[in-house]
Amino acid sequence: MSTRHILLGLLAGGPSHGYDLKRRHDERFPQARPLAYGQVYTTLQRLVRDGLAEVDGTDSDGGPERTLYRSTAEGAKELAGWAAEITPPAPFVTNEIFAKVVCAILAAAGPTPTPGPASTPVRISTADPASSADPVPVPAAVPVPAADPVPAADPARYLIAQRAAHMARMRELTAVKTAPGADLATVLSADYALNHLDADLRWMTTTAARLTTLTAEVDPT
Repeated sequence: MSTRHILLGLLAGGPSHGYDLKRRHDERFPQARPLAYGQVYTTLQRLVRDGLAEVDGTDSDGGPERTLYRSTAEGAKELAGWAAEITPPAPFVTNEIFAKVVCAILAAAGPTPTPGPASTPVRISTADPASSADPVPVPAAVPVPAADPVPAADPARYLIAQRAAHMARMRELTAVKTAPGADLATVLSADYALNHLDADLRWMTTTAARLTTLTAEVDPT
């Protein structure tokens, strides 16, 4: 999401300070990443710099003094243009899950990786260096742990694990939207995420069923 436009939208209702804008953002977009205070104030400063917002005095409201900001006419125009702008469908279809599947196929088809060379055992003398009368000691060999084997890439196993993670997240979101007192914004936000996760799940099921064909295409050798 565009933080600058979200803040302009929140300012459309009237002057507000950064603390209140952060709180209202987190309430209005409950499933989004919470805004950091630093991000709020940095964005407000840029809006002021660009003439889209301006300082509207201060407000203490019984607590620390806070700077109030309000949207300008240019800010309202910018917000209206952004809100009416069609959001294009994702122009690139390669996502991280697909990229990991392809890379796992490539790794599995390549030469088997081997651990690094084993270290030479270290021999530690047990003699007392202060005594010249002691016989020359026989160093004791200290065993060095063998290097861990390099795990083999397995696209099928990865898809199974990723599906499990998606399903766990879907259960969490379902609990959020069905919780007593959940407001409509929370329900709609959870529904949006659930539909996207469900699409991912269906894609993973289809991909798992076609791994043999995909492997032949990715690595024809």
